[in-house]
Amino acid sequence: MTQPVSLVLIHGLIGTLNSLQVAKSLSPYLMIAPDLLGYGRQAERLPASLSDQVDYLAELIGKETDGPVALLGHSVGGAIAMLLADRHPDRVAAVVNVEGNFTLNDAFWSASVAKQPVAEVDALIDGFRTDPAAWLARSEVEATEENLVEARRWLACQGGATVRAMGRAVVEATGVPEYSQILRRVFARTPVHLVAGERSRPGWDVSDWALSAAASVTVMPGVGHMMMLEDPVGFSRMIAGLFDR
Repeated sequence: MTQPVSLVLIHGLIGTLNSLQVAKSLSPYLMIAPDLLGYGRQAERLPASLSDQVDYLAELIGKETDGPVALLGHSVGGAIAMLLADRHPDRVAAVVNVEGNFTLNDAFWSASVAKQPVAEVDALIDGFRTDPAAWLARSEVEATEENLVEARRWLACQGGATVRAMGRAVVEATGVPEYSQILRRVFARTPVHLVAGERSRPGWDVSDWALSAAASVTVMPGVGHMMMLEDPVGFSRMIAGLFDR
């Protein structure tokens, strides 16, 4: 992988990728792990589309660094990373797509919450917050004290309005034929590294052509979709290994 100056971590529908453990393991790269619109410190700025997220990130990256960046996008963040790389190819040295959305099959939960009233999605998120161990169990993640602390941090990042808005945005962006064309353009001109967890890889609807066109394909053993929460040190070391190739 071309050595970027900065690594921009783009989180998914729930949570954050702003982790001290990950940052330490990815040193000496400058790690930028912003809250997307609607999340954390940007909670009041609900996005109307994934294009809003792309514009926001492009502006932020321009303020943080003038060098080439690599984008790491997880789940919905993977779709945002691909859209950003397509719109600003001159700023993106590489993309690490961590089980990012390739088709609507990857957006099954987003599609579900997109149809629900905000009050119902709020109640769903509140339920996760009340019982984070059960939320972890949905992804077969052990409820260790360390994992519970991180789960509570992830679940505190967004409310129901954000989750529903993002659910609608990802369905709208990835459910049209043009999205496949965007993905193909990015693969054609930018190194794209595909990363999956061993447990969750069978459920990732990544296309055969993408697997063939990828700069690398890595399946992280013993983890699932929330691999950076489940094993942050192992995850970040694996990502750092991509840069050393």
